Amino acid sequence: MKRRRFNQTTPSDEHLEEQAMRLRKEARGIPPGVEREKLVRQARKAEAAARIQEWLSSPGLQPPK
Repeated sequence: MKRRRFNQTTPSDEHLEEQAMRLRKEARGIPPGVEREKLVRQARKAEAAARIQEWLSSPGLQPPK
């Protein structure tokens, strides 16, 4: 079975930031409760992952020698 491959059109950190904004917007439309907290938690995780991805791909990061 062949593996399907595709090229990403947007960088992963941008994708994660968009996902975080979408999750926060969705959470604003839900009354306070477990589901809302779950969405906010997922948004925070996506934001943290975007920051880490941005840091890892920064030109200032040097490989170990």
